[in-house]
Amino acid sequence: MVPAWGGEVSVAVAANFTGPIQVLAPLFERETGHKLQAAFGATGKFYAQISNGAPFEVLLAADDETPARLLKEGQGVPGSAYTYAVGRLVLWSPDDKLIDERGEVLRKGAFRHLALANPKTAPYGLAAQQTMARLGVLETLRPRFVQGENIAQTHQFVSTGNAELGFVAYSQVIKNGRIGGGSGWLVPAEFHDPIRQDALLLHKGRHNPAAQAWLAFLKGDAAQTVIRSFGYELPR
Repeated sequence: MVPAWGGEVSVAVAANFTGPIQVLAPLFERETGHKLQAAFGATGKFYAQISNGAPFEVLLAADDETPARLLKEGQGVPGSAYTYAVGRLVLWSPDDKLIDERGEVLRKGAFRHLALANPKTAPYGLAAQQTMARLGVLETLRPRFVQGENIAQTHQFVSTGNAELGFVAYSQVIKNGRIGGGSGWLVPAEFHDPIRQDALLLHKGRHNPAAQAWLAFLKGDAAQTVIRSFGYELPR
């Protein structure tokens, strides 16, 4: 039963989760009567904005460290943090012949530019760096890096040809359960630290029923089906 009137919740959303939010927001509105106002960006940037008093009520981070830090600093509601998705990293190019299924292209180096998100502010960028370190190509490839502020900008660099290939979120290129268009290598999860993405009810949203409803909705079957369809794993 949808309430006759609904509230509104302001959510800071990690850029990699843009696709799922576009599907989830109307579902949430239909189910609860509440509206979701989303802002998309790098988790590190959101941390700075929230620390400086930005009016966000919920954070959907690209990591689990930022919500933990905000909790420690009194910006979040104790006991409200949980992992809503586990991200997957993919090396992707719009060129359907460039990337082989084991990522050997990184060793062969038949490209000029490689895009990745800023490892200091974007967990997917850090995962990309860890992957290259594991493969022993990090220092060799460093001069070719084109660095995006967040994973959305990184994807843009690759899709517009400013870099021939790049490390992006699987959620950005998945179509019907596989990489749609171009070529890609789904990086094995053990090549980098798990990309555990945590949600947090922020101090500003503690008395807002719409904020609480949104966090409850995200844990539901309908939302989890959508999240899985974008290539994320769900915590066990």
